[in-house]
Amino acid sequence: MSLLVTGSIGIDTVSTPHGSAECVLGGSAVYFSFAATNFVPVRLVGVVGDDFPHEFREVLESREIDLAGLETRQGSKTFRWTGKFVGDMNEAETVDVSLNVLNEEGPEVPPEFSDSEVVFLANTQPSLQRALLSQLSSPGLVVCDTMNLYIANERDSLIETLALVTGVIINDDESRQLTEVTNLIEAGEAILGLGPKFVIIKKGEHGALLVTADGPTAIPAYPSKLVCDPTGAGDSFAGGVMGYLARQGSWDTSTLRRAMVRGTVTASFAIEDFSLRRISKTSRKEIDKRTSEYVDMLRIE
Repeated sequence: MSLLVTGSIGIDTVSTPHGSAECVLGGSAVYFSFAATNFVPVRLVGVVGDDFPHEFREVLESREIDLAGLETRQGSKTFRWTGKFVGDMNEAETVDVSLNVLNEEGPEVPPEFSDSEVVFLANTQPSLQRALLSQLSSPGLVVCDTMNLYIANERDSLIETLALVTGVIINDDESRQLTEVTNLIEAGEAILGLGPKFVIIKKGEHGALLVTADGPTAIPAYPSKLVCDPTGAGDSFAGGVMGYLARQGSWDTSTLRRAMVRGTVTASFAIEDFSLRRISKTSRKEIDKRTSEYVDMLRIE
């Protein structure tokens, strides 16, 4: 099944206790795409400014990412984010952010993408998520992400978006902020009440929680020895999940559970180096091998 993603494409500068990387390719849609292409080709819809380096486009072209929906907007500047991770590196601290082109009108979906069957609305303004969704003919599975900024400042618009999607992938703090409920299972159930059929709550080093009408399912994170740069881990998780679902062509609870395993394993590669250095080299064979190890680890006699 065809998989389309829209979200931020940016230029990142990040520092962690393991070093730093300046002016590297980043953005939610980018990490998602590199993760998802381990399972299916990806259609990317997004916008960058005329300062977007040509070599970054070449990096995107190195994977099965269709860039027909990537608009380079003359006279505009690309989204930029500067952040740092300290201590246990569970949460990024934003040092500086320039929304630039993300503050402008959203990208248009090219006609050849309008028949996309599986859609991921990565972290961006809720109104832009709906605008993109309105350009698609009849997607069968639509999943969205969001962030604390939109929960706080664009809550009504976000609620409107949630009523249109099949599923939601957000982190634990966001789920609590959105629902004002502390218990994550109850928070997930409250989000189901807003319209989605399933909710996946990311918990960082503590794994992830799936909530559906069938009840909750929790899985641990992959036990990584090397955590160099957590930037994009959540988006890589989402890419693994959605890529697997698109490959399977279904999203029943059993398939969602297996998809979470693939998302967890895929994200474990992304954090092993700065920016896309590791995830861009990851192969399906590596993911399958680590998935087998992970499943064996979870098997308790």
